[in-house]
Amino acid sequence: MFERRRKALAATLAGAVAAMYPWRSQSTPDAKFPAAPIKMVVPFPPGGPTDLVARLLAGQIARQLQTMVVVQNIPGANGIVGMRSVAGAKADGYTVLFNTSSLVLSPSLYVDPGFDPAKDFDAVSSTVAMPLVLVVHPDVPAQDFHTFVRYARQRAGNLSYASAGGGNVTHLATVLLLQATGISAMHVPYRGSAPALAGLMGKQAQFMVNPLSDALPHIQAGRLRALAVTSTQRVGVLPGVPTVAELGIAGFQVQAWHGVVVPKGTPAPVVQQLNSAIRAALASQDVQAQLVQRGARILGSTPEEYARYIRDEELRWSAVIRAADIRPD
Repeated sequence: MFERRRKALAATLAGAVAAMYPWRSQSTPDAKFPAAPIKMVVPFPPGGPTDLVARLLAGQIARQLQTMVVVQNIPGANGIVGMRSVAGAKADGYTVLFNTSSLVLSPSLYVDPGFDPAKDFDAVSSTVAMPLVLVVHPDVPAQDFHTFVRYARQRAGNLSYASAGGGNVTHLATVLLLQATGISAMHVPYRGSAPALAGLMGKQAQFMVNPLSDALPHIQAGRLRALAVTSTQRVGVLPGVPTVAELGIAGFQVQAWHGVVVPKGTPAPVVQQLNSAIRAALASQDVQAQLVQRGARILGSTPEEYARYIRDEELRWSAVIRAADIRPD
């Protein structure tokens, strides 16, 4: 009996201490973070631009945190399946989302994507921004942007463009470009950037607006022709390719951006540890060299800065999607 009373008293005292000092019960596990491998969810198929950047950074982040960082591809529904899986994961830092702009596009494109960027995720850090590039199949008889626009207008409705999926930034960027140039073309959506590029090279479409990172090898090999980039300035790896804005469409600027978020409620010390590891990874000379070779612009931010950026991008794209009446196919 005495033993039962002693255990009951100990439990009562422990509960009282936890109630008086709640931060202690929450922070103790964080002091050991990471004590297990971290799962980095990429909500798109392997081989695409998001996957390539995620895997490059995962190795460096693992070195910083001295634990394994396992990249897991969970594609589907323009990234929604993977994003939902992380939104519903335990908020302990062991499941992170390597997100793209789809995080803020989905709420404006779908009635119920199953998550809210602000309510279901905590921002950790931005990572990179990637310009998009307008590419055409070499059989298209256009060596420059203006010739292509004239060619496409003359064949209104008879040309097709590929995208990495309905509602994907590649789709939205193309719709904006078509509206700005008066081109009418059919949409051929794929499940990811890599299969979309394969479809374009296989003549299942004639043109595409795609992240530069994975289009670049095909451009350099002559399998695709680059006509314009969507950044505000020309890209170092393609200095001879003009921006859409300098070609006469003032203010045209679209980029594919990447970052890391975690489930809402992840302890602040864990978020900070992840943030420090990501920023250190981005500062690696090896990582920077590989990213610059792919045309990426290296970012990195505080959690607060990235949270503000996510909010601003959601407001910007929701207005664009409403004004242009863009819908996922």
